Amino acid sequence: MRFAVDPWDPSYGTSLGTELGESAAQVALDVELPASQWRPIDPDPAVAPPEAVLFVDGVRRVDAQVWVEDGGAEATPALCASYAAGVVCCCRERGAHLVTADVRRGLFTTAESAEDVRTTAGTYRATRTAAHPDVAPAQLLSLAVQRELADAELAAAAAARGGHGSADDLLVVDGPLRGRQHLPRVIGFVKTHRSDYLPPQLGGVVAALGTGQRTPVFRLGSSWERHTWYLRLPCRPGAPWAGIVRVECSADLAPAEAVAHAARSQVTLPRFASTEYKDSRAPQNLYPIAGLERELRRRLGEPNLLYRALRRAAAA
Repeated sequence: MRFAVDPWDPSYGTSLGTELGESAAQVALDVELPASQWRPIDPDPAVAPPEAVLFVDGVRRVDAQVWVEDGGAEATPALCASYAAGVVCCCRERGAHLVTADVRRGLFTTAESAEDVRTTAGTYRATRTAAHPDVAPAQLLSLAVQRELADAELAAAAAARGGHGSADDLLVVDGPLRGRQHLPRVIGFVKTHRSDYLPPQLGGVVAALGTGQRTPVFRLGSSWERHTWYLRLPCRPGAPWAGIVRVECSADLAPAEAVAHAARSQVTLPRFASTEYKDSRAPQNLYPIAGLERELRRRLGEPNLLYRALRRAAAA
């Protein structure tokens, strides 16, 4: 019996869902090539990598689940969470270096009477979110944390571009580009795949990609629109989708500009791909992003210390 093992650490789920959900997105396949001419596209030797690459990412952690007394008979559930966003720059002159890091803490709740929680380890800013009858409270609060983290990532990206950007840089957002597609020279880097966007006859093009090759650019339209393409990072041969990532850029770009972004991603992203012996999420977890995540988690603070500080503040 022959089989292949996906190098992605199974404790993180899988890089490719065992059953890709059918996507309701509208797909336009002929942005770069007609569907009948789809094939793996090699890197263009005439395309040079950017002088600087800015990687944006964020981390989040729930420090404590709490209950907020809201004047009623029952207390309201809430989360005390810490989150951080930052940017690391990789450039020829200075190598890899941290450009900005912003750590925030919040009390996330639906309680109208919620106030900031001040502790010896920092202040958790009261962040109220509206209750929804069709959404479980835990999911509602988790989504609220994610929204605030996305805002922090956007602010970090803008700050990095303000002082360190250049006309020949590339901004790489870890995850979908939604809400950040207006930034100049930006691409979204999607490591995991949950939806099947391509028709069956073209799915084989993805599996046939060699290292550094990509699919033609196509367009996705759902609640938001973007140009996108699949790219294979360097990895050991094996599973058909091993090392496959999906890259996005703004739908506002002309097709030729989107294709130029795709070509530049081919000569940029593979250089930062991780290896199995160093990262259990190789090769998709790019080295700069992995390093940025470690630094941001360190800056979140010691979880036991924050938990004890919250307990003391609650008892005061």
